[in-house]
Amino acid sequence: MSDKNDDPSMTDSEDAWVSVIQKMDEAYADLVHYQVEVEEKNAELEENKLFFDSIQSSMSDVLIVCDHAGLIQQVNKALEALTDRNADTLIGEHFTVLVDERFLQKVDSFLNQVRIQPLRDCELELKGAEGPVPLSMNCSPRLNHRGRLVGMVLIGRPLGELQKAYKELNTAHAELKLAQERLVQSEKMASLGRLVAGVAHELNNPISFVYGNMHALQRYTERLSQYFDAINEGYSREELREMRETLRLDKLIRDLHSLVDGTMEGADRVKEIVNDLRQFSSTQESEKTEFDLSHVIRTALHWIIKESKRPIEVVENIPEQLSAFGHSGQIHQVVVNLIQNAVDAMEGSSTQRLELSASLQGEQVLFSVKDTGPGVAEEDISRLFDPFFTTKPVGQGTGLGLSISYGIVSEHGGDLTIVNWDQGAEAIMFLPQQGGKA
Repeated sequence: MSDKNDDPSMTDSEDAWVSVIQKMDEAYADLVHYQVEVEEKNAELEENKLFFDSIQSSMSDVLIVCDHAGLIQQVNKALEALTDRNADTLIGEHFTVLVDERFLQKVDSFLNQVRIQPLRDCELELKGAEGPVPLSMNCSPRLNHRGRLVGMVLIGRPLGELQKAYKELNTAHAELKLAQERLVQSEKMASLGRLVAGVAHELNNPISFVYGNMHALQRYTERLSQYFDAINEGYSREELREMRETLRLDKLIRDLHSLVDGTMEGADRVKEIVNDLRQFSSTQESEKTEFDLSHVIRTALHWIIKESKRPIEVVENIPEQLSAFGHSGQIHQVVVNLIQNAVDAMEGSSTQRLELSASLQGEQVLFSVKDTGPGVAEEDISRLFDPFFTTKPVGQGTGLGLSISYGIVSEHGGDLTIVNWDQGAEAIMFLPQQGGKA
């Protein structure tokens, strides 16, 4: 009798069963693997759903998701709160049921328009729980994985919130503008304060002259009154002649003309100084006009040099008259700042020399101030016109002078730059000579 192991058919049958079992094991292992992947995907989907639900719930803007026919598929809590309707009662309805009748014609074309391009800031009204609610609505297409349009997404923000935000923004802008104006005026007054000593000295000379002349005129008036009283009382010709010699009326009459002329000259000088001062300190709300830049430069230079306690050599190359266009008071402030900065920069320098020049350059006028100070560090040049930036020690500069000056010159259609030269720094200002931008 032969061994079954020697039967080839039996061996093939066992191999087949082993192969089937192996395949079944592999299939089972694949099923287990796929089951694990499915569970992981389900967990991921659930997490994503919770994530998107939390985002929708936290949105303050209303959200409406529609299919290609305009039927609502999903809304968020903000819309539920606005309409006082539950999402379950809205899903499946056409989104136009939420739109006020006056805007139905406007939204009917949304689906057609969104095929071409998204809609932005479209104003319409939804039916709110307490009446129509104005919204600024954005409408975007919703595409499937093949890029085909399957619906649209509507996101709206109540215009009341936008109007409130615009109002707050306008208020903040107005406050910033007011603060800027106050800073400009504050810096102008700071510049003016630095000149008070020089101006006081300038005023003191003509006022003292006028004051002295008026005292003399007062004495002369008393003598003349005494003489005229004698005439009225009927004094004789001889008595009047003696009184005329005693009161020295002949000399008095000769002096009257010079006293009056001197007093008028002093008063005119005071008037001139006061006009320059008023021009500099005014808010300059008037229209721009043509003015003499040479006079502005000389006035600013005169005041600053008078106030300076250090001997400063001044080299001028300024024409007798040079016309520019703008607010002379504002440009006066700029010139004062530039000259004062140059004077301050030379403190401690062995050579203290200012070089001022002005000239006509085409349709512009050029003003330049050179000093013999240490110059400006290269890393600071680009920041010189930044607000509150200053290279002066703490307490000696606000950091606003150059910033405000740059703004004034730019508003005039000009240009202001500061560069280094061989012996220090140079400020260069261009202004239009006539009306219009330079």
